Amino acid sequence: MDTLKESAEITDTAIDKAYRNFILKKKHPCVMAKSVFMMNDYHLHTYKSMSEDESIKNILNDLDSFINQYDFHTNTFQSFMAVFPYQQFDSEIEFETALWKTLQKLYNLDDCEWDDSVSDNPEDSNFSFSLKGKAFYIVGLHPNSSRLARQSPYPTIVFNLHWQFEKLRDMGTYKKVKKRIRKRDRKLQGHINPVLKDFGKDSETKQYSGRQVDASWTCPFHKNN
Repeated sequence: MDTLKESAEITDTAIDKAYRNFILKKKHPCVMAKSVFMMNDYHLHTYKSMSEDESIKNILNDLDSFINQYDFHTNTFQSFMAVFPYQQFDSEIEFETALWKTLQKLYNLDDCEWDDSVSDNPEDSNFSFSLKGKAFYIVGLHPNSSRLARQSPYPTIVFNLHWQFEKLRDMGTYKKVKKRIRKRDRKLQGHINPVLKDFGKDSETKQYSGRQVDASWTCPFHKNN
């Protein structure tokens, strides 16, 4: 993993434009992401490093603010995006390793209890990552991903509230949205990501980095009991 020199400063405007182009102007399969960007319901934050303690603290503080401003009584969905424009990863495994180290550091620093609506066991099919008392479905993105839908302009961790997927189920639209996304993904890449499984059928940890993992893969995250 390399860290790019910050002297070649990348403006927030340029970063935002790159992501709007990635989601809205290219054939991105996630209709939920497109909707979030069309409605400007995304919270994009940039950080220096996925491993630096100061960045970890800032991500957790920003996530706390994101949760506090979220209106859980509406049908409006939002995404929190942590972007690392000064880092690059030469392989999917490099990115995956960094992703889980970041999540572990965020958990270690978190001062809230695990969201009791989901499991805290990463091997459990009902697991979802929890920070600041809320469960999140994590989506790792980076330019060298094997999945076209995850080849973002810069290394990125997207935090989507688990509540949003449950809300879609309550609204009766989850299966329709899922089918549409997977159809678009198949059209884009020729096949859907083989690690994708519905919540409750397999541990979602296998989906976080975007890399196709095999049966021998074990989640590196450890929760303190």
